[in-house]
Amino acid sequence: MKKIVTVQEVDGEGLVALLDKQVLIFCLNYIYTGKLSGVNTNDILLTDPAIVYETGAFNSSSFADAQKLPNNLYIRTSAIESYSETNKK
Repeated sequence: MKKIVTVQEVDGEGLVALLDKQVLIFCLNYIYTGKLSGVNTNDILLTDPAIVYETGAFNSSSFADAQKLPNNLYIRTSAIESYSETNKK
């Protein structure tokens, strides 16, 4: 039997590491992009957000169809499937 016997918490990992960066957030129903401006246990805050309806090629410089939202966007962390930094807007 294998067991994990030590756990080390590393500051600045995960979403916190992406604060103040342009991110791509894959959620249960939609994909969002924007500047990650806030993180807590329950929510993240995207400023200058957009809903990405069609990504296009991931190595292209822009999304095929991303619609800007008029206000900042709060997303529940429970709805996030995956996330990454992106250079696309």
